Amino acid sequence: MAPSSKKSKVQYVCQSCGFVSLRWLGRCSECQAWNTLVEERVAIKPARPSAQVKSDASKPVKLSDIDFSEDSRTRFESDELNRVLGGGMVPGSLILIGGDPGIGKSTLLLQEATRLARPDFPTLYISGEESGRQIKLRAQRLGIDSSDLYLLAETNLDEILAAVENVQPGLIVVDSIQTIYQPAFESAPGTISQVRESALAFLSLAKSRHIPVILIGHVTKEGYLAGPKVLEHMVDTLLQFEGDANQHFRILRALKNRFGSTREIGIFEMLETGLRDVANPSEIFLSERNTQASGSVVVCMIEGSRPILVEVQALATTTNYGMPQRTSTGFDAKRLSLILAVLEKRIGLRLGGFDVFLNAVGGVRLDEPAVDFGVAAAISSSMHNATVPENTVLIGEVGLGGEIRTVPQLEKRIHEAAKLGFARAFLPAISGKKIAVPDNFELVHCTHLDEAFDKLF
Repeated sequence: MAPSSKKSKVQYVCQSCGFVSLRWLGRCSECQAWNTLVEERVAIKPARPSAQVKSDASKPVKLSDIDFSEDSRTRFESDELNRVLGGGMVPGSLILIGGDPGIGKSTLLLQEATRLARPDFPTLYISGEESGRQIKLRAQRLGIDSSDLYLLAETNLDEILAAVENVQPGLIVVDSIQTIYQPAFESAPGTISQVRESALAFLSLAKSRHIPVILIGHVTKEGYLAGPKVLEHMVDTLLQFEGDANQHFRILRALKNRFGSTREIGIFEMLETGLRDVANPSEIFLSERNTQASGSVVVCMIEGSRPILVEVQALATTTNYGMPQRTSTGFDAKRLSLILAVLEKRIGLRLGGFDVFLNAVGGVRLDEPAVDFGVAAAISSSMHNATVPENTVLIGEVGLGGEIRTVPQLEKRIHEAAKLGFARAFLPAISGKKIAVPDNFELVHCTHLDEAFDKLF
């Protein structure tokens, strides 16, 4: 029998960490995960000849000779998406967007790609999960249409690259990278090798043609992006959709951005006609606040360049179990334990027999220390069943001694509170620094939680 002209070898690749083994193992020796090694057949490629310089593109270029201007960014119609990207898309950038199923990734990119498409800037939307008719049906539901948006329902990478040559798009959207496969590899789509090689092909396409490429990525049940970790290192920008699919609000957060800040977030509202920008998130998050309930406090956090006012709710109730519960939503559990320890040691609140529940309203994640003061006040308010005045916002970090420490960008936070109708702010005591205060707005400076609670309650 004549030998096969196409030789291949069998290897086993861990779908969790990318570890390669020549034999099957029940447990990955690299990440210790069970039953994650999958058989993959890889074609044996002949040895490559020595690399030769074939074009000027591979020659070194002086940094001063590279032509670039900030005006070259391509801006979407969505101001929130532009904010997260750092002002728009940079030509040749590779962007990866991840999130839970049904969170709105495909909806956002379909509506933005359609609005961006024009005769001199056609866009190519590649779908490996839906047919063209399904995408057309979703576009009709969103009320969008364009003769300059091209749809391609394909998973074969070679066919996709051929379509790119034919259309010459200004933007490429791939939904999703886990469905694309390269015929040279015998492994199934979504495996470590297929995701890595497909992403590498789109990276080469983006850099060589200066075409921005947006990849949609699946996430695992633990919330991590499916595929090799190198995928996150390969892209220029990594965006993550957050929020409950059963709620209206979505938060788009930049976890990595080579062309902008990673502190910016975009806030959207899911409607029947698609995702809509939330221009004033503070007003939305405070719209259903019950000002007569104890344990409700308004804090101000900074996300990138944007101040956002958020309601924090705390509930302290007598425990019915031997071990009191400590439950927080949108706030770090370890940080909550620290604040509870400070309240018990420095203020004298006996919390050992109480369950404490903390919630950041609207699905927002409170990561900034500037909300510590508000969290401590909300817990004390619930313990004493005393309400905090409705026109008051609390700003400050809490130290282990119970002192209230200063935080940056106080003026920006105060002006945001005044714009939304608040009349008073409790702040750390600041010496030697003048703060520009809006008219009819009162600043109350406090050095310690004891002093602050006496003035509050």
